[in-house]
Amino acid sequence: MRVLSDDWYVLKKTRFEHRRRDGSWQELTRETYDRGNGATMLLYNLERNSVILTRQFRYPAYVNGHDGMLIEAAAGLLDEASPEERIRAEVEEETGFQVENVTRVFDAFMSPGSVTERLHFFVGSYTPDGRIGSGGGNVAEGEDIEVLEMSLSDALSGIDSGLIQDGKTIMLLQYAALHLFAKRTQ
Repeated sequence: MRVLSDDWYVLKKTRFEHRRRDGSWQELTRETYDRGNGATMLLYNLERNSVILTRQFRYPAYVNGHDGMLIEAAAGLLDEASPEERIRAEVEEETGFQVENVTRVFDAFMSPGSVTERLHFFVGSYTPDGRIGSGGGNVAEGEDIEVLEMSLSDALSGIDSGLIQDGKTIMLLQYAALHLFAKRTQ
């Protein structure tokens, strides 16, 4: 293993032996980007038929041909905290909402071919009176986050139109449509 970069996060190049399905061994070389694990949460309100999302500039999307302004569910790295503890704090920092009802729904590796991050997915209900601040993120970290309240149908249409292209957000919106909002019509 060789460290290629240890600046923002850690990029390593590793040579290892992998046993193939046929029982033979193969030497492989892979690079992995380790940024730590994270958590994300979709805030939803069944009565209002709405979700809270954020919009912020993402440089990697920008250099890949996007305008860089991604609409996303609130998220952040764990930084030594438990997933639930960290996502509660991140949601409050980014959206201004304090959330009482937090439910863990699943974990996923978002880009397992190169990134080590395991993302913990949550949903939490919100009410307008649960907003205790303006949100907007942490200025010292370069965050400039716009808070958006959207109907679930507009958010789902945003996936189809390309307005919403963030993977974790798409997964959470689809989860909400199948498991949270669908219960209202059964």
